[in-house]
Amino acid sequence: MSSPDAPMPPALASMWRALKRGYEAEPRLLVVAFGLALLAALPDSLMALWFKLLGDGVLAHHRPLVLVAAVGLGGSATATWFLRVMSDRTQRRFRDQVTIALESHVARLQASVVTVEHHERPEYLNRLAVLRDQVFVLDHMYMSLFSTCGWILRLGVTVALLMSIHPALVLLVVFALPTVLSSTWRPGVERAAEEQGAAANRLARHLFVTATTAPPGKEVRVTGIGDRLVADRRAAWERWYRPVAKARWGSALWNMLAWGIFGAGFLGSVAFVALGIQAKPGDVLLVLAAGSRLSAYIGATVGEVGFLCGFWLDGSRRMAWLEDYAAGLLETADTPVPERLNLGIRFDHVSFAYPATDRLVIEDVCLDIKPGTVVAIVGENGAGKSTLVKLLCRLYQPTSGRILVDELELGRMPADQWRSRLAGAFQDFFRFEFQARRTIGIGDLARLDDEPAVMAAVERAGADDVVARFAAGLETQLGPTWAEGVEVSFGQWQKLALARGFMRDHPLLLILDEPTAALDAETEHALFERYAAAARVEKSNGFAGATHGRITILVSHRFSTVRMADLIVVLDGSRLVEVGSHMELMAKGGKYAELYGIQAASYQ
Repeated sequence: MSSPDAPMPPALASMWRALKRGYEAEPRLLVVAFGLALLAALPDSLMALWFKLLGDGVLAHHRPLVLVAAVGLGGSATATWFLRVMSDRTQRRFRDQVTIALESHVARLQASVVTVEHHERPEYLNRLAVLRDQVFVLDHMYMSLFSTCGWILRLGVTVALLMSIHPALVLLVVFALPTVLSSTWRPGVERAAEEQGAAANRLARHLFVTATTAPPGKEVRVTGIGDRLVADRRAAWERWYRPVAKARWGSALWNMLAWGIFGAGFLGSVAFVALGIQAKPGDVLLVLAAGSRLSAYIGATVGEVGFLCGFWLDGSRRMAWLEDYAAGLLETADTPVPERLNLGIRFDHVSFAYPATDRLVIEDVCLDIKPGTVVAIVGENGAGKSTLVKLLCRLYQPTSGRILVDELELGRMPADQWRSRLAGAFQDFFRFEFQARRTIGIGDLARLDDEPAVMAAVERAGADDVVARFAAGLETQLGPTWAEGVEVSFGQWQKLALARGFMRDHPLLLILDEPTAALDAETEHALFERYAAAARVEKSNGFAGATHGRITILVSHRFSTVRMADLIVVLDGSRLVEVGSHMELMAKGGKYAELYGIQAASYQ
């Protein structure tokens, strides 16, 4: 299985994969754009030949030769302009089409990674931060490849013309090699320096967003930390930029030295033709014209090669790495998700530590949950309640141990299929600023536009009052930054998130991870009591087929809500310390009874 810190794939193989991605997106445009780029190179590269013929014709007073040279010069200039315009227009069209395809591909890859563990690995975030920057120029990489091939064709024709004067002039290419080598080596050095300081760069961006966006605006102003944010951002940026600048200066010096070597070779070639072999004036003119163009062609080729090595090869390797990483997490997904729960869910000595840490937040948990059970998970902050829920959602894989669903290993089930059988809401919900109907409906994409299903979810969540306050009802645009958008309070957002979590009718697992923290205790209690009572009625009436043996998980700090659960799971310091009903745990007088007593006393 791939890991976030696995080495990136080989450059050429990654480049080929990126080319295939562009061809799959726009096959015809790619071929036409590439062909025009090559055609545009031919007339331009023949300019030196027409100058030689013009010189020979003028010196020999050969009018037909002068006419041929003049027509050649005019034709080459016109054809170069016309083909370049056609090539640019075609490439721009291809770029527009392939941009959205590549950006969508990277976004789809990122979203398809089955866990969120990689979001907390610095090495992954550093790679992804660079890839996010590169994805916006991925479209230019194809243009750069087309241009590189065109410049190489120009170089080939120009070298052939020089060799027609004397074979030794091919040594000009040898003098040009240091420029090519330095330009291909330079971007890698600079990119390594950028990635090494990517964490500082991400911090600088975070501080900039904090200082300039609305959500943190109130606290930034009340606390008066604006100047501190600016200073810290500058310091973070300097920590990133200093090694990058040093790498750029060092590579630039080597690049200058390489161009000095080529300049010396060009001057030597002119002297060799004019004095060494005493060539005809037309041949000297060809060497001057071709040699000067050769330097321009080499400069352009080296620049494009540097861009390809610095962005495309690097960007395509990062994209290929992301493809491999996302695919690697699917390699062991070979166990089907059960249609209903018959045996339930079992934690078998499960332990878990978050990425880049050694501290276990869940340690050796063994727990058996039967179908149709309403389970409450309680404990102090940091005890591992939400982590247990995330493991059930397959957002993380256990560090050790197994989670079994009907005695089948959850880690071997396809994550998307398992999550399609989950429902519920979380305390850290996201605010989707869509129309209210879609903000709720995305909880079950198959019924996104099914208004009766959306209204049923609204009713389950007790969000009728929220929708009733919207002037346009479910068609109301949420978020004040959008046209005709409305401001929505945190509590209203929470009810909408809860409705979104209730869109699926028959989930195997219903998870309510403190989704009503912004609501009052009575509202939360009434909501949870309704679901617990419904689950018990269905279970007692033998409606297991209707509920698919659904298990309901409640996470709440309010013990007045927790006590209604069939099974209460008590976590303390990453360990499971007690399991039982409210009455059983109160009679035991352990951790649960202690927490319950503390909270009860606070209400007196």
